[in-house]
Amino acid sequence: MGTYEDVFRSSTEDPDGFWLRAAEGIDWDVAPQRALDSSGAPFYRWFPDGRLNVCFNALDRHVEAGLGDQPALVHDSPVTGTRHTYTYAQLRDEVAAFAGGLTRLGVGHGDRVVIYMPMIPEAAIAMLACARIGAIHSVVFGGFAPPELAVRIDDAAPKVIVSASCGIEGKRVIPYKPLLDRAIELAGHRPEKSVIVQRPQERAELGPDDLDWAELVATAKQVDCVPVAATDPLYILYTSGTTGKPKGVVRDCGGYAVALHWSMGAVYDIGRGETMFTGSDVGWVVGHSYIVYGPLLAGATTVLYEGKPVGTPDAGQFWRVAAEYGVKTMFTAPTAFRAIRKEDPKGALAAEYDLSRLRYLFLAGERLDPETYHWASALLDIPVIDHWWQTETGWPIVANPVGIEAAPVKPGSPTRPLPGWDVRVLDPSGQPVPPGVDGAIVVRLPLPPGALPTLWNDDDRFIGSYLSAFDGYYLTGDSGHIDADGYVFVMGRTDDVINVAGHRLSTGSMEEVLATHPDVAECAVIGVADALKGQIPRGLVVLKAGTVREPAEVEAELVQLVREHIGAVASLKDVAVVRALPKTRSGKILRKTMRGIADGLDEPIPSTVDDPNVIEDLRPVLRRGPGRNV
Repeated sequence: MGTYEDVFRSSTEDPDGFWLRAAEGIDWDVAPQRALDSSGAPFYRWFPDGRLNVCFNALDRHVEAGLGDQPALVHDSPVTGTRHTYTYAQLRDEVAAFAGGLTRLGVGHGDRVVIYMPMIPEAAIAMLACARIGAIHSVVFGGFAPPELAVRIDDAAPKVIVSASCGIEGKRVIPYKPLLDRAIELAGHRPEKSVIVQRPQERAELGPDDLDWAELVATAKQVDCVPVAATDPLYILYTSGTTGKPKGVVRDCGGYAVALHWSMGAVYDIGRGETMFTGSDVGWVVGHSYIVYGPLLAGATTVLYEGKPVGTPDAGQFWRVAAEYGVKTMFTAPTAFRAIRKEDPKGALAAEYDLSRLRYLFLAGERLDPETYHWASALLDIPVIDHWWQTETGWPIVANPVGIEAAPVKPGSPTRPLPGWDVRVLDPSGQPVPPGVDGAIVVRLPLPPGALPTLWNDDDRFIGSYLSAFDGYYLTGDSGHIDADGYVFVMGRTDDVINVAGHRLSTGSMEEVLATHPDVAECAVIGVADALKGQIPRGLVVLKAGTVREPAEVEAELVQLVREHIGAVASLKDVAVVRALPKTRSGKILRKTMRGIADGLDEPIPSTVDDPNVIEDLRPVLRRGPGRNV
């Protein structure tokens, strides 16, 4: 590929030529002659004259190339004690059959299918089956509670929902069907059918609108791939919004396929026949891009893991997976490695496995703290690579591209922007800041292929959320700086979306739930730095006058309330009843000030504060555990 500088320069000086060459790695029904369509700016479209099918590129073309017997997907489930390997030919046949089942249910080009699944092969099969027939899938993380699922059902308006009878969290079996039924009750939109995978750990009682996956597939006819426009949506993936309503990130077919295929070689150094293990969930963007689509587009083997980094049953499971399947590149969140380190601080379990084929460890999801970086580097003696991206971008913005040229590592930085990403740091007035000075991290438009072209049915919110702060730039919502060598340092969020173990969650959504409690007058939720999870939410509530209940009783109810409405993924376990919340004279709650105090910083008190005594009263509450774990 040449040196990093050569490749990056090519992407900036001749982006059309650069991405058309990258597009040659994809099989097209109609090959694009144009790379970028700017006619509708700021709604840019990539490869507007191209037609393809993403499922064909992920499966069929490899079978036709003689790789049908190569492992495509390995399902490893320590929580059920099962393992299963699908070759490319087997996975293609499974996908084609389920696509036939969806077609029989009336699902076709442009229809939406919501997938609410645990980490089982059928989740990936359902995604690829939708892609096969031109339907748009929207995967919802299985940890979300019914109200969160209902919001996504209403926004996506699916014709069919695909789910399972249960998921497994550690040693607990969690029935999914009652959660799904409740979500459908809450939703205004009603899907025509639900298809349920019956798992032996807990079978579900099916209703008149429910179908058994196995029975549907048994009588289904395998269907071929349907070519679609490169600009057609492949999927919708919801990410937390600052208003409480999730944002439906749209991913197109052509740009995403080109970018992911290019990134597999350039960033992760994974090619045909090699194995990648991404320890994430298909409900998140990492699972979409680097469990399902990326490795399969590259003709590699991907590992779908149902379990935790620790506790299922021990902190050596990632090492076991790497050894058993000959993993070359592992990708997970820093949270996972902090958990492994906590359970096995000397890394003794790693010594029990042959990790000689493991070449790279990639970490993303939240900032990689230098301590975790040094621990993993010393333990594995391989490159440990921090990289930074978002649900919206679909693939990394900043990374150390080992498939092009590995750069020296600077702990605390994910290295330099990848080709296609023009990253800048601006001050509040929109002016570039000098090297080393913090500001808002932005990306100059147009965004490269694979990034979101808009939000589902909400162009105005797309502009308002990402493009309105600085003319001509995409606002990442993160702050940080770029040093004199071009290394990017991402320091934190600039909005109220917090990052809990790699899961982006809206504190505004949690506040909305807390505010529904009959005894709560007002509330605030802030993200507090945490050594294990990056951030954890902390709730502060003021009770209504005349409330005579014990604060501890109310606090426990509020924790349970958030769990019921958002799910355990929210991790809100610390709620404190306080006398008052600090505000400006205009009534704005000083969340940033509280967050700084909770993190142990010498946070200045804004001159606009209404009552400084409120902040002083809160200091001991904010600085107590468990939030202050740094």
